[in-house]
Amino acid sequence: MASRCRLESIVSTIVSVHPHEIPALIHSSSCFFFLLSAYFVILPLRDEGAISLGLDHLPGLFMGSLILTLVAAPVATLIFSLPHISKAKALVYIHRFFSLSLIFFLYLWYASSDGPTVSTSKSLVSHSSSPEDIGSSGTPEGHTIHDGWGNHGWFYISVRIGLFLWVSLLNLITISSTWARVIDIMDNESGSRLFGFVGAGATLGQLCGSLFAASMAWLGPFLLLVSALLMELAAQSSKGIILDRNRVPGELSCTREDKHFEADDEKSTLIQSSPKSPAFIAKYQFFVVLEGLWMIVSSTYLICVSLFLWLSAVVSSFFYFQKVTIIAMTVTSPVARRRLFALINSFIAVFIFAGQLTLTLLVSQLLFVQPHLLRLQIWLHLLFGLHGLPWVSLKPLER
Repeated sequence: MASRCRLESIVSTIVSVHPHEIPALIHSSSCFFFLLSAYFVILPLRDEGAISLGLDHLPGLFMGSLILTLVAAPVATLIFSLPHISKAKALVYIHRFFSLSLIFFLYLWYASSDGPTVSTSKSLVSHSSSPEDIGSSGTPEGHTIHDGWGNHGWFYISVRIGLFLWVSLLNLITISSTWARVIDIMDNESGSRLFGFVGAGATLGQLCGSLFAASMAWLGPFLLLVSALLMELAAQSSKGIILDRNRVPGELSCTREDKHFEADDEKSTLIQSSPKSPAFIAKYQFFVVLEGLWMIVSSTYLICVSLFLWLSAVVSSFFYFQKVTIIAMTVTSPVARRRLFALINSFIAVFIFAGQLTLTLLVSQLLFVQPHLLRLQIWLHLLFGLHGLPWVSLKPLER
């Protein structure tokens, strides 16, 4: 009890939070911390596996990720809209499902690889830490940048493709589902105060996961086991993303009940007047999937948000291709590639965290800037795409 009070007092000094919001805030931030840690622990392994298939196949892997996302996103929405499963339980099931799937991929990766053991890889890395050894033609796991599908069996190729697609899906489904749950227990006022703290937990997760992957790159496929453990911790943390109504002040509780009264009344009326046939339930769930699309199309603000996310994905995809190409052409050791990928991710996390503590906090306090932030970011993406990308289209110089 004393440790809980101490933790709550520390959180209260960092962010403006009401006492009844502290448990949900801590669990939300810790859940995102574990989710991002799990993702960035296995991200270098995924990228190195993609390099081993050949750089020419990266666009195809991205297209496969897009198709898989278009299929899986409505399925995740259906799971969240099932009437007999609460959203809290559905979130736990989603995280635990992906945790178990990573253990399954560990078995597949290990079965499809004929490389050395973990201890052997570690010793080889310790003898190949110099730049000359990193760029040599002999690699610890026997792969070069010229490896392609023709140099591997179908099992090896299938596992690497499957992991690339699955990790992309894991990142999208788990993070979007967790945000959906967090939004359910927060209103506009509390979200404007607390979302920054939740996002800081995600950034710290990226930093810690990347640093762990960089220092333990020699683990190879066993990084999947670490990621699975972190996903299970995220599932446990998600159980606490609930509103502690016992500690809600009376005035605030009445206000929130009034805000949600109409929505609850409409929902109860719909449930009471709805037929109970399985066909109608399936049809209703199908329309729940399309409801989000209709809301986006009918809202100018949501269209701008979608445009911003699309532009962000385009720019980040370009940088990803550049990063992978440069690393593949300059580093031939798979373990060294994983370490370099993780170090780059950790540096990015440091800059993001510094920006969240300085620029984000400063801009969020400027009330006259807030209504124009989204349009400003869209224009910055467009200007960068027109003028900035040609300057960063770099390739390593051939010797």
